[in-house]
Amino acid sequence: MNDLRAFDLNLLVTLDALLTEANVTRAAQRLHLSQSAVSGQLARLRQLFDDPLLVPADNGRGMTPTARALELAAPVRLALEQLAGIVRGPAAFDATTAQRTFHIAASDLSTAVLGLPLAGRLAQAAGPGVRLAFRMADGARIAAQLQEGEVDLLIGSERMVPPHLRARLLFDEHFVMVQRKGHPRGSLPPDLDAYCALRHVLVSTSGGSLHGFMDEHLQALGRSRNVVLSVQSFALMPGLLCRSDHVATVPSRLAALHADVLDTVPLPFDAQGFSLYAAWHPRFHADPALAWLREQVVHVAA
Repeated sequence: MNDLRAFDLNLLVTLDALLTEANVTRAAQRLHLSQSAVSGQLARLRQLFDDPLLVPADNGRGMTPTARALELAAPVRLALEQLAGIVRGPAAFDATTAQRTFHIAASDLSTAVLGLPLAGRLAQAAGPGVRLAFRMADGARIAAQLQEGEVDLLIGSERMVPPHLRARLLFDEHFVMVQRKGHPRGSLPPDLDAYCALRHVLVSTSGGSLHGFMDEHLQALGRSRNVVLSVQSFALMPGLLCRSDHVATVPSRLAALHADVLDTVPLPFDAQGFSLYAAWHPRFHADPALAWLREQVVHVAA
């Protein structure tokens, strides 16, 4: 396959249909070709790639892709979409008239800090046909969801972004301590002993843990804090703190959202922060609608 002049690019269209349908008859229907024509093209593909590509399924229904076929699926689809984009050229995206639902995967924190301002911005900058759908980011599935277009954009820390995605830094973040206004301990920053002795609320996004990111920092200092309550959502934090003398350690932007009811004080030790990114699959980089969405996210992050 070194000489593309001898290669029929239409075979890639057939290969994509075969890998998608895993059935010659359905692939033929998808391509509006006869079953015999698709069978003939499959034979040529097998010769070109020196691999059976599709073999009969054990249950007798349809076909099963070989390991080589699975390796080819994503690059073939990407190549076809890039070729189609060259032929079509990018279409302009008009947010005031478009009918589009954007699917964004984000953590509970990211949704609170960026998702809500983004929803407010789109309410002003886009028409009624543009909608937002947020979901929790699933680390085990997010790469596949972005590749297949099930999710348009991931908003998360650097640890959440798979290495092959395109990504843009939104902002760097640090942690602070928050407490209710009028807390009996006063508003001065605590020293390390006082911080550890306070009654802490911890957000455990995985659920149920009483040991978190800050506890790892304290452990390295040979210290531990008094965690008395664990919740799974950052949204619960302000209400819990306002009804108790508990404190919490949270990202500074989240604290700023609740400055009307919570006081913010610096931590008595150096704690590593994190960076928040917007990430997307390269196959959708040139999509004008998604480029517009990314710019809206960057705007609210700034």
